[in-house]
Amino acid sequence: MAGKLYGIGVGPGDPELLTLKAVRLIRECEVLAVPGLKKEETAAYEIVRQVIPEVMKKECLALDMPMTKDIEKLKNSHRKAFSELRQALDQGRSIAFLTLGDPCIYSTYSYMHQMAVEAGYETEIVSGVPSFCAVSAKLNQGLVEKSQMLHIIPSTYGIEEGLNFPGTRVLMKVGKKLGKVKERLLEESAHERRITAAMIENCGMPNEHICRNLEEMPDQAGYYSLMIVKEQKQ
Repeated sequence: MAGKLYGIGVGPGDPELLTLKAVRLIRECEVLAVPGLKKEETAAYEIVRQVIPEVMKKECLALDMPMTKDIEKLKNSHRKAFSELRQALDQGRSIAFLTLGDPCIYSTYSYMHQMAVEAGYETEIVSGVPSFCAVSAKLNQGLVEKSQMLHIIPSTYGIEEGLNFPGTRVLMKVGKKLGKVKERLLEESAHERRITAAMIENCGMPNEHICRNLEEMPDQAGYYSLMIVKEQKQ
């Protein structure tokens, strides 16, 4: 009988945000999997290790899944990664694939999940605390209220259209485009509508950095940077 593949969200960085279900399943699964060349260099593994130190004794598949927009490179890396998962599943071993935040939100795990489902394996997605919820909580504010809209925008792609959306805009992984976004939002704030903007880099991690307004933000930040832009009522 084949094993089961779990996509487990470990939250954005704070180990205390791991869910009880995540902890239980990570302990129960025979094999771990992480997206990265070395498990010790992956954020998801480091989060889990702080809560479940015994994971260091578990077999862990370090899957090379590079961040690229090259379609062929992506397909090849996904096929290779899934072939490694498949070997363990065919041996009847269950796998806990660790992913930052929630597996349903721009997660590398989604590719493995889809391939496993198509191949007929049993799968389960285990929700984790999304990064934008953790950032909003850390800023001690809500995301939306009443009829306000919430827009989740992946900043590694084109974000121009998303910056025009009403309500609250969440800019995920905004680091490299921070200077351009700042300039646009400062213009917007001055000429069009009242907004507030705040950003957290590495939320919940030891090197966390909080910027509570546009003026505090640098022109570039790290990969795990998330900005929340809120439209203020007139």
